[in-house]
Amino acid sequence: MVQLGLLIAGMFVVQAVLSVLQMRHFSREFMKLRRRGKVACGRQAGGFHAGAIVMFLIDESGVIQEGRKLFGVTCFARVTALPGFEGKHVGGLTEEDLPKHGRNLRRAILDARNSYNKFISGEEIPQPPSPFQRVGRTLTGRT
Repeated sequence: MVQLGLLIAGMFVVQAVLSVLQMRHFSREFMKLRRRGKVACGRQAGGFHAGAIVMFLIDESGVIQEGRKLFGVTCFARVTALPGFEGKHVGGLTEEDLPKHGRNLRRAILDARNSYNKFISGEEIPQPPSPFQRVGRTLTGRT
């Protein structure tokens, strides 16, 4: 029984280390884009499905110069190119502009569009609640 506990604890440590490495990789990729100009980001949590984060390097008028994505279920997912959006205005992306695969990837792209539009109009961009906040709200009856 002690061996099983140690195995589980070891798995948590390995997962934590791999997650930190993934976050560092994402941060480096974000900073590379940020050094070149403004970046519009969108995200969609995955849960048991592939989560997605998209980053669009945009010019002063909101035209996409380059797209990057972090899409996957595991901590082994890495930032890769997101082609097909160059020359499009980030605030005007529609359902027709989105890739046909990856529901959460499509949602992350729309989140980037919505965040950009809110930023341009001067609205505050709300942070989504964490899983602990969602559980707390469910238990207390708040929505």
